Amino acid sequence: MVAEATRKSLLKVKIMDFITSTAILPLLFGCVGVFGLFKLLQRVRMKAYLRNAVVVITGATSGLGRECARVFYAAGAKLVLCGRNQEALEELTKELSASQATKVQTHKPYTVTFDLTDPGAIVTATAEILQCFGHVDVLINNAGISYRGTIVDTTTDVDKKVMETNYFGPIALTKALLPSMIKRRQGHVVAISSIQGKISIPFRSAYAASKHATQAFFDCLRAEMEQYEIEVTVISPGYIHTNLSLNAVTADGSTYGVMDKSTAQGRSPAEVARDVLAAVGKKKKDVILGDLLPSLAIYLRTLAPGLFFSLMASRARKERKSKTS
Repeated sequence: MVAEATRKSLLKVKIMDFITSTAILPLLFGCVGVFGLFKLLQRVRMKAYLRNAVVVITGATSGLGRECARVFYAAGAKLVLCGRNQEALEELTKELSASQATKVQTHKPYTVTFDLTDPGAIVTATAEILQCFGHVDVLINNAGISYRGTIVDTTTDVDKKVMETNYFGPIALTKALLPSMIKRRQGHVVAISSIQGKISIPFRSAYAASKHATQAFFDCLRAEMEQYEIEVTVISPGYIHTNLSLNAVTADGSTYGVMDKSTAQGRSPAEVARDVLAAVGKKKKDVILGDLLPSLAIYLRTLAPGLFFSLMASRARKERKSKTS
């Protein structure tokens, strides 16, 4: 009986060795190889998609917009940099032109100065943008403003100001550039939204409302533009270490002027810009660039809304207490 058991044990070992050597390992290596080839082809396609593409970036003078300008320039894109500060735009253009850290052919950026909250300026700016290279391949709606305050203390003028900058301005520019994209049956519209376009947190009402509206508009645009083969990407980052909170407006319209702890601990704009580049290159439709907790909160809002609302109410109490203590 012992000899029989030993024989069966050895037979099992030989069978396993045979399977491992003749089937599983080659299959495993084959899967790894196919995956590696897929990733390689994906990178090649992404680089080809962005190289020589005409990319318009709003809010390019600082923060995420400035870093997006750097990564898209290094990818070989033809940039049209937009913002309200002409001097800052020219400084960025000189910086990019002087940089040598790229292996692809680069192109001197153009600049277009205008205010997104001015409808008349958008019409003029659209004509200037189209004159730069004759068309637009990718529009990155990045410009925006943040907000801090309680709803009961916030004037309607402040709500309107945030909506003009974060929502009405970007959609006006998008609508102005769409006809040229539709005519070519080619184009890509990108909206830099926020995690707060998915969920709302206390004392950010105007900002969250503008980003919710942004999400809704560009989701509709994606569906309507499918027939023209125009891509639409909505990117929703979490906290980014920029001056967004410093420049935020408050309930009475004044500047907040404080670097929030959450903002100070946010991801670097350079890192987020690389993720934006990858998302655009891969033609992703909806991208969340957040840590685990914000990402979970989005699902919690849908799957367990009661619990989510309780957590937000608790957060509001804690923030209110910290400000009064």
